Amino acid sequence: MNSLLEWRPPVPPDEFDPVESGFAGLPTRCGPPAAHSILIEEQLTDDAYRVHAELPGLDPEKDIRVNVAQGVLTLRAERSQQAQHRSHGEFRYGSFFRAVRLPAGAREDGTRATYKDGILTVTVPVTSAGKEKKEGIIPVYRVVTT
Repeated sequence: MNSLLEWRPPVPPDEFDPVESGFAGLPTRCGPPAAHSILIEEQLTDDAYRVHAELPGLDPEKDIRVNVAQGVLTLRAERSQQAQHRSHGEFRYGSFFRAVRLPAGAREDGTRATYKDGILTVTVPVTSAGKEKKEGIIPVYRVVTT
């Protein structure tokens, strides 16, 4: 059964481990310099949390790194520009980075990653015991300015 994911705030700098994420020596306040964000889609089912990341044209064995530690999934990729003569180009080159918090009940030890057709899919098993069901109607109020 699919359900909406709860909003989880970005990983604060004090919880980001630059050594474990491969960014030792770099400032952690804003992530690595000139890093582009990786576009993702999240999916939470009864038994797994999946992240689909858009990373076309990369070699997953050399260019992509996935790390799961302390409740945070970290994706890192690097794309190098080929030395060819071009008159125009709009591809992005350099470092790509994204860190997301894992949902409650995520089992980091069973994480799997696959890459097909430019999409990286990371699957983290989720136990139902760790998931809390939050149901109820939340009122929405109209803000009136004068």
